[in-house]
This record gives sequence, structure tokens and C-alpha cells, in this order.
Amino acid sequence: MPKPDIQFNAYNGEPPDLLILAGEHSGDEHAARLMNDFLALRPEATVVAVGGEELKEAGAHLLFDLVEHSVIGFFEVVKHYRFFKALFDSLIGWIDAHRPQAILFVDYPGFNLRLAHELHKRGISHKGGGPIGLYYYIAPQVWAWKAKRRFKMAEILDGLAVILPFEVETFADTTLPTRFVGHPFTADGFVLPLSYEPSAPVLLLPGSRVQQVSKVFPLQLAAFRELLKERPETHACVIYPSEKILRVLKDILASFPEAQHQTQFKLNSEHVTGSAVLMSSGTMSLAVALSGMPGVIVQRVKRLTYLIGRMLVKIDYIGLANIILNRPLIPEYIQKVDTMLLCQEMKACLDDGERRSNAQAGAEELRALLTVEGTHPGGAWLAEALEDGEQ
Repeated sequence: MPKPDIQFNAYNGEPPDLLILAGEHSGDEHAARLMNDFLALRPEATVVAVGGEELKEAGAHLLFDLVEHSVIGFFEVVKHYRFFKALFDSLIGWIDAHRPQAILFVDYPGFNLRLAHELHKRGISHKGGGPIGLYYYIAPQVWAWKAKRRFKMAEILDGLAVILPFEVETFADTTLPTRFVGHPFTADGFVLPLSYEPSAPVLLLPGSRVQQVSKVFPLQLAAFRELLKERPETHACVIYPSEKILRVLKDILASFPEAQHQTQFKLNSEHVTGSAVLMSSGTMSLAVALSGMPGVIVQRVKRLTYLIGRMLVKIDYIGLANIILNRPLIPEYIQKVDTMLLCQEMKACLDDGERRSNAQAGAEELRALLTVEGTHPGGAWLAEALEDGEQ
């Protein structure tokens, strides 16, 4: 079987100041915001990226759209191993040939940490004896699983910026310079993509990956269908990240004819209002919590992936807001999900005043914990890191 052919978009300029690597939709969005802040301080910098459309729109020269190839789960990664191996080898070759001043890895640890390790091994990175600084934004969740990774990260990386306040302490026993730069959802000038409005539709947030959507969206629609039996006037709004995901969503909705006329779709770049939300456990769940909107997390993956995850992951919650607060601000239903129970939860979100008050109080608490004062804290960290690397 032939090796997959990885085609990069041509880049013929001078060695870039920065190469950004972001493999998922949320990472692409966060990286684009950080890049904008960085360029506000270093407008002359040249940035290339392996990421997605958000980085491209922010002004990066997009070498390859990796977001379009995002997968979730151990077995899904194994299934696509040949593609990722070919991309890995192609990236090493491109980096070696073009020698960017620095590389910023954004989340996506399964791929990014292996790439950083290989650059160190080959003597291309600073700590490997070469010229290229390696920096990481949005730390791998070492507080949840594979905790010992933090020591390997300290051996190969030059700096780390984290977006959750407790992560600084997580890396305190290593030599890796680590700074809390605030969460991008609380950055100065950032407007949350959604807001609470009691008369608005119910929101359905099934996720940003095909595998995730195919498991979660049918559960959400089944619960919404039950809600319609009691409240036929209710409408739902489904938020999606790309045309690829929209096609998957519409195919699934076709199996729920009772809900079709009450359901609309909106791209996640549009601002939406909602009265309650059924969501997966992704990045948007934190945006929901910060908006003060009451909601419920529902998650399902392949059974074997779930069992492996239970053995490896050592945390009490899967929703970021719940993890940060260390309490179940948002109820979580994982794997075995009762549709009628989800429907009851949705009615509570719509009718229970105490539920709404708790959601709004939780939003204020989260915002205080996740905010860093100052102008462009993430961009300032990156600009300082690159300046130190030049010296």
C-alpha cells in the first residue's frame, strides 16, 4: 500500500519567525487569538501554520489544514496511523529545510509532543543543540493522565503557557518555565459566542469531530424529541464548526422527523442566544458555563475507548468548568445515557430558577479564576519567549 501523499501549500519566503501547530478546531481558534495578540506586539513577524481556517484568517501562511483531519479516541488514531506518520515525516523535513526561529505547539499532545521529541532527538531544537526554540500553549492535561509527561516536556521544551490557573502548580516540580496567561474566553475584548436569554431556543452542541458528533447528536435529538412531546412550541439551535460537520448533523437529523421543523443550524462564528443547552464536554462547554446558561453535559464514545479512558484518566469530572471549580456546576451524563432523564434535566434548566441562579453565580466565579490582568498576556509571553531565544 503506497504511503499517503502529504501536499503542503508552497512557502518560498525567508525562514519564518514562527511556525504554529494546531491539530483541532478549538486549538485552531485559540492559536488564532494568541497569534493576533502576538502580532499586535510584533507586527513584522512572519507566521506559518499547520492548523485550520482560523489561523489562516488571522494572517498565518497555512501550510496544511490539519483541523480537517482531526480524530478522537485511541482506535480512531490507530486507524489513521499511516496518514499521521506521513504528515509527521513531512513536517520534520519541512522544519529542517526552512528552519523557523521558533515553533509553537498548541494542545494536541499525542502528535505535538512526539514531534517536539523528534526535533530534540535530531538536534534541531534548542535543547537538542539546534537553533529552533520549542514552546507550548495549552498544556497537555497531565493533571488528568500520564502525569510523568511533565518531566519529559521540561527536557525538550523552552517554555510553556497554560490557560488554567492550577496548571502552574502542576509543573512546579519541573524545570520548565511555566506561565498562566489567562483563558482566551476571558481575554480583554473577547466576546463569548453565546449568551443566555430565557425566551431563546434550546441549544444543542454536539462537538467538532465527526466521531464525537455521530455518538452525541443522536442522544441530544432523542432528548429534544421527548421535550417536544410536552412542549411542541420549543425550538432548538444546533451549533456546528464546519461544512463537513454540518453534513453529518443533517444526515443524523433526517432520522428524527419529529424534530426537523423545530431545529435550525448556526455556524459557531455567529453569536447565538439560548435558554438551556445540551452539550458535549468540549471547549464550548466552558463558554456555556461562562455565559451563565444552565445546561447538561452528555458524552458517549466507543465502548473500548471509554473503558481504556476509565483506566487511564484520574479525574472526577469531564467538563472544564466542573474541573476548574472542583464541583458539578453542570450535571454530566457519560456513556450510558437515559433519554428521559436528559429531557427532565432540560426542563429543569428551563423552569428552575435556582438552577439559573447557580449557573450565573458559577459564571462569575469562573471568570475571576480565569482572568489575567494586562494587555495581550498570551501574546506578551510569546513575544518575550522569542526575544529571549534570539539573545
